[in-house]
Amino acid sequence: QVQLVESGGGLVQAGGSLRLSCAAPKTIFRLNAMGWYRRAPGKQRELVASITSGGNTDYADSVKGRFTISSDNAKNTVYLQMNSLKPEDTAVYYCNAEFLIISKPHTYWGMGTQVTVSS
Repeated sequence: QVQLVESGGGLVQAGGSLRLSCAAPKTIFRLNAMGWYRRAPGKQRELVASITSGGNTDYADSVKGRFTISSDNAKNTVYLQMNSLKPEDTAVYYCNAEFLIISKPHTYWGMGTQVTVSS
């Protein structure tokens, strides 16, 4: 079982910044992509940002221009720099990693880290 280790959540005032990190284990399998999702109270889980092993990124419209996803491929680690945080960014943030195992994608999830933005 692949375990993802997340860190960096917390409480911050609106307009503030936080940086999340997530480390996936080094394995013999190819790590295709990593990303961050979030689930706010009463809402479904949604994609926040993702990055492929080639460096291609994707962002939810609601975070474009405020959040930046980056990765350190040598460490199998992904980061999410969150600036200009808003109360509506409050959610549990989950790290996601897709490995290619025997030519098939397998997705793994972290336990989640709470981000709370106060107004």
